[in-house]
Amino acid sequence: MIRRRQTKFIHEGPYAAEVDVDLLETEEGWSPYLSLADAEKLDEVRMALRQSDLHRAGQLARLFKLTPITV
Repeated sequence: MIRRRQTKFIHEGPYAAEVDVDLLETEEGWSPYLSLADAEKLDEVRMALRQSDLHRAGQLARLFKLTPITV
């Protein structure tokens, strides 16, 4: 099994988050895939952003606030 580090991006409302996860590569059919712990981490960050719990989301990911640009 090979582990490859990758950054996943989540966007909820005015916030975005970068979450570091490991992709697992095997010789079997559904490769690459996330571990259960990394999938739960993505879900937890997404739920925290939906509830505007920036403290919790910030413990698991790098956070950004999105601002609209007028041209």
